[in-house]
Amino acid sequence: MNNVIVMGVSYKTAPVEVRERLAVSQRSLADALEGLRGLPGSDEVAFLSTCNRVEVVARPAVMDDRADNPFIAEVRGFLSRHHEISREVLDPVLYVHAGRDAVRHLFRVASSLDSMVLGEPQVLGQFKNAFEAAMEAGTTGPVLNRLFQKAIQVAKRVRTETRIAENAVSVSYAAVELAKQIFDDLGQKEVLLIGAGEMGELAARHLVAAGAKRVLVASRTIERAAGLADELGGRAISFEEFPGALREADIAISCTDAPRTIIHAETVQRIMRERKGRPIFFIDIAVPRDIDADVGDLENVYLYNIDDLQAVVDQNLDNRRMEAERAEAIVAQEADAFLDRSRGLSAVPTITALSEKAEAVRRAELEKTFARLNGIDEKGRQAVDALTQAIVRKILHPAIVAIKAEAGVSEGEAFIAAARRLFNLDENFPPHRHKAGREREAGGPSFERGGSVGDSSGEGSPTGSQSSAPGGAG
Repeated sequence: MNNVIVMGVSYKTAPVEVRERLAVSQRSLADALEGLRGLPGSDEVAFLSTCNRVEVVARPAVMDDRADNPFIAEVRGFLSRHHEISREVLDPVLYVHAGRDAVRHLFRVASSLDSMVLGEPQVLGQFKNAFEAAMEAGTTGPVLNRLFQKAIQVAKRVRTETRIAENAVSVSYAAVELAKQIFDDLGQKEVLLIGAGEMGELAARHLVAAGAKRVLVASRTIERAAGLADELGGRAISFEEFPGALREADIAISCTDAPRTIIHAETVQRIMRERKGRPIFFIDIAVPRDIDADVGDLENVYLYNIDDLQAVVDQNLDNRRMEAERAEAIVAQEADAFLDRSRGLSAVPTITALSEKAEAVRRAELEKTFARLNGIDEKGRQAVDALTQAIVRKILHPAIVAIKAEAGVSEGEAFIAAARRLFNLDENFPPHRHKAGREREAGGPSFERGGSVGDSSGEGSPTGSQSSAPGGAG
């Protein structure tokens, strides 16, 4: 898997004004993928675009770790042209991961370890969408398919074995968690939203998603209140009506831009008598505060302001960071195992090609020899056939052992490429290759399966075992 690169920008390297220029919409994604696939040296590509990162994942036809390698230069040029952004702006913020670093980076991205909000659940869905889009466009292949599938598996393992995605890490969702602590079941609870600020709206949306029965929206702009209430499946009321609505509300979220408090202890005390002590949960997200701090001293009244909610968020973030250490260990373990397996698999085509070519040559020479030996009987033919199989096995064994061993090191691909050139494995050699392949598929004799004559030590098999075919390498 040393032949994989990830190039891109993220919130860590580029401001939003650069990221938004590089972003690719769902409608234009196919064109971007096709453009990347058409670059010289491109083999497999995928494109991940979110609000916090834009990344190209690619398998070049030829891997070169140098920063100035031709394919990386091609991708830089494409991003600059396609998004109409100068290289002077792009190059300083663009990062490149290759080989092991690329694999580990993708596993971390899918597992939300590289997200702005640690453990956020949305990134895995975006990761899956990027993979599916590339498959639909036909720009992935066996290498990126395996890599993306494994990254998704690793992300699921991280979520299963750690608590990195648990607990609120936004102020609006922290309000929901606190509400759940006060009310066991939100299903029959009524929410009053006072003001239509963004954070209050988010909190109301979260409460509705958590099962809140009904939402009342009070705003000085009744049109704004009506539009939001319609989206939330609730009802709009005038701003002047909100004190009366407190008599029935179970949860009140206040987020106005008033210069001073609008809900006072005396008002709430009177309302609580009318409510016969039924608990009410106030969430004050406004700055300056909308609700008098003394309200929180009243019996059966629970008041949390934005600092209280932020303290909950900070504690939850600390918990997530602790879980992130466990998640990082999982990612490292999975990346190492995946790379080891991939290196072994990278040797299989070369071992198979070497074995097939040697078998084709052996059979061709055997046929010519039998044609000259008119008097040889079937028993003699079998003996010669077994002899030649054993000879080929003995000759190939050291080469195949070396190929398998070198596939497990960082320079393995260069070694395998040299082996292919040395044995001229990229040259076509029909028809014997196909004949040997048909016999092998049919279970016929082949030195790859150990043949009829073998060395009990296992050295006679090119894969190091009498029972192993080259396809089992790795």
